[in-house]
Amino acid sequence: MMRNPEQTIGNLIDKQNVAFISSVAGDGFPNTKAMLPPRKRKGIKNFWFTTNTSSMRVTQYRKNPKACIYFCDKRFFRGVMLKGTMEVLEDAASREMIWQEGDTMYYPKGVTDPDYCVLKFTAQSGRYYSNFSSEDFVVE
Repeated sequence: MMRNPEQTIGNLIDKQNVAFISSVAGDGFPNTKAMLPPRKRKGIKNFWFTTNTSSMRVTQYRKNPKACIYFCDKRFFRGVMLKGTMEVLEDAASREMIWQEGDTMYYPKGVTDPDYCVLKFTAQSGRYYSNFSSEDFVVE
C-alpha cells in the first residue's frame, strides 16, 4: 500500500517527458497518443495540456469526455494510469495560464491562435504499478 499516493505518483509524473492520453473514438474503441508532459498539474486530480483545436483528439473529447492518461517510468518499470474526463478549454485565461515562450512553433498566431486550445484532465480514479504489483485508488 502506498503511504502517500499523491506524493509518490506526483514524483513519478514530474520526472517523465512523455504522457500518454487516451480518448474514445466514435466506434467505441480507445485511441492513445503520446504527448508532451502536462504544462501544469494540481495534485494528481487536474492536469493541463496544450494541443491543436483541429486535432482528432479534440473532436473525440467533445463527443465523449471519458479519458485516461498514463505515465511510465521505464527505468524502474513502474507507471500510473488515471481515469477521468477531459475538457476542451478555449477561454483566454486557460490559454494564457499554460502558454510558454516558443509555443509559436506550434501555434504561429500566438496565444490567440484559433488552432491552440487547452485540454484539462480531471482524474476520478487510478491504478499504480510498481514492484510486480498493482494498486487501485480513488482520486479525492
